[in-house]
Amino acid sequence: MFHHLVFFYLRKDLTPAERSQFETKLRGLDKIKSISSCYIGRPTPSERAIVDSSYDFAEMFIFKSQAEHDAYQVDPIHVDFVQSCKTFWSSVKIYDFE
Repeated sequence: MFHHLVFFYLRKDLTPAERSQFETKLRGLDKIKSISSCYIGRPTPSERAIVDSSYDFAEMFIFKSQAEHDAYQVDPIHVDFVQSCKTFWSSVKIYDFE
């Protein structure tokens, strides 16, 4: 299994409409057929100092193989998401592991 975790740090000056557009496009990635499991959400509030909740949205996608992940990267839905939303984030952190 190939795991793909992405943490999005959105620009602080986004309008509510832009945040909504980002979330809609992000949640639309679940339509990509090469994704086996899809989890998308916002940070959960925590009183624990060790928990990093500085991001705005996270996604975790599980693929059957790295080849499935590679197909996801060039899928038109993913390409459209990146092109439509890349101006909305100030930073993105990606962690892939098998």
